Amino acid sequence: MGKYEFWFVVGSQFLYGDDVLKTVEARAKEMAAELSKALPYPLVYKVTAKTNQEISDVVKEANYRDECAGIVTWCHTFSPSKMWINGLASLQKPYCHLATQYNEAIPDEEIDMDFMNLNQAAHGDREHGFIAARLRMPRKVIAGYWKDEKIHKRLSDWMKAAVGVVVSKGMKVMRFGDNMREVAVTEGDKVEVQTKLGWQVNTWAVGDLVREMGEVTEAEIDALMAEYESKYDIATDDIAAIRYQAREEIAMKRMMDREGCKAFSNTFQDLYGMEQLPGLASQHLMAQGYGYGGEGDWKVSVMTAILKAMGENGNGASAFMEDYTYHLVKGQEYSLGAHMLEVCPSVAAGRPRIETHHLGIGMNEKDPARLVFEGKAGKAIVVSLVDMGGRLRLIVQDIEAVKPILPMPNLPVARVMWRAMPDLTTGVECWITAGGAHHTVLSYDVTAEQMRDWARMMDIEFVHIDKDTTPEKLEEELLVKDLVWKLK
Repeated sequence: MGKYEFWFVVGSQFLYGDDVLKTVEARAKEMAAELSKALPYPLVYKVTAKTNQEISDVVKEANYRDECAGIVTWCHTFSPSKMWINGLASLQKPYCHLATQYNEAIPDEEIDMDFMNLNQAAHGDREHGFIAARLRMPRKVIAGYWKDEKIHKRLSDWMKAAVGVVVSKGMKVMRFGDNMREVAVTEGDKVEVQTKLGWQVNTWAVGDLVREMGEVTEAEIDALMAEYESKYDIATDDIAAIRYQAREEIAMKRMMDREGCKAFSNTFQDLYGMEQLPGLASQHLMAQGYGYGGEGDWKVSVMTAILKAMGENGNGASAFMEDYTYHLVKGQEYSLGAHMLEVCPSVAAGRPRIETHHLGIGMNEKDPARLVFEGKAGKAIVVSLVDMGGRLRLIVQDIEAVKPILPMPNLPVARVMWRAMPDLTTGVECWITAGGAHHTVLSYDVTAEQMRDWARMMDIEFVHIDKDTTPEKLEEELLVKDLVWKLK
C-alpha cells in the first residue's frame, strides 16, 4: 500500500511579492515533510498556486497519476477562489481542505502588518472553503494546528478512506456461480455499481475452478500446508480435508490473480464437482487481503476487501460477518456473529485452530476444514451496502465486541459476540428499518467517520446507527434522505 501518496497544494497570490511567496513555499515544504512523518502515506508538496492555470495543471496531473490518491489544500495567504473554479470542477480525486496556519500562537510583540499580510490563513481558508461549497464538492474539512496529534489522526483516517476509493475504483470481483436462490438483499444493479463505485462484477463457472484445482501440484499443497501449520493449530486428524482446502485456495488465488480480482463470492448451492465448500481456503485468502462474500453476496465481498485495504498496514482487522443469533437475557443482550465456515482470522483473539466438522447445509461430500476461534474484544463497526433501487445506501453501526460470555464448545465455527449500539433491540429495530443486510463487514480498524468520508467521496447515501440513535429519529432521517436522493 506504500505506493500511494497525497499532494499538498497551497494557495496564495502575487499581491504580496516574491519574498512572501518564497516564505510560503519554504513553509509548505517543511509542513509536508513533517506531516509525512506522522501520516500513513507521504504528503508531497506540489505547488504554491497563484493562478487559474497552475491550479488546473496540478489537478489535471493528479487526475492522471495513479500514485496520487488525493489532494490536500491549504491557503497560507488569501487566495482568491475564482481562480480555483476550473481546477476544482475537474478534480476526480478525493479532496481534503486542511484549515490550519503555520504558527500556533499570535506573537504578541512581533505581530505587525507584515506578519498579518503573510499569515492570512484564517480568512484565506474561508475564501477557499466557500468555492468548494458553491461547487457542491464532496470534501473533508479538517481544522486545527498542523502539529497537533489530533489533526494527524484525522488526516491519517481520511487518507485511508481515500485509499479505499482508489481500491474501489479498480476493484474486480470473481463470482463462482450465482447468488443463493430467492435471496433479495444480495442482489443489486451491477451496472450502477460499476458506474458509481468502479466495481467490475462478473461470473466464472464453478467448473472452471474445478479444472484449475486439478492442475494444482502436491508440492504446491505441501508448501501451503507448511504455512497453515506455522499460523494455526491443527486440531483434526483429517489431514486430507485440510489438503483439499489448500488445493481450493491455490486454485482460487491463481484464478483471481490472473484476472486481477481482489474479491470473490460463492454459494453452497453450487459446488459442481467439488467435495467441500471452501472454508479454510476462504478464510486464509481473506487473511491475505482478499474480500469474500457468502451465498454469492458480491457487494459484501468487495466491501470486505475495501475495509481491509483501509485498515492497519493496508490489510486490517476486518472480516465477512453475519448476525446469527441473539442472547436476549435482560441486562446481557448480545448478538452472536458467525458464518458456516468463512470468518477472517484477522479478528481472532488468539491462535485459531483448524478443525473438520460436518456441514449440514449444501452438497458437501466430505466434512470441510475451517478455522475456529473467538473474536477479540474492542470497539468496532459493522457495515452493510444495500441497493435501494436507484441509489446505494451504506449503513454503519457502532458495536462493542466482547469476549463471548459462553464457551459454546459444540459450535464448530469462528464467532464474535458484540453489544450493538445504542442497545441490542433498539439497534436491531434501526438496522431493519434502514434495510441493513444480514451479511456485513465487521471491522476493528475502520471507523464510522472513515466510512462516512468514503461514502461522501463515492457520492452514495450514508446512514450511521450510534449510541444516540432512536427509531423515531432514524425514520425521520431516512424520509428526508429518500426525498433528497430522489432529487439527485
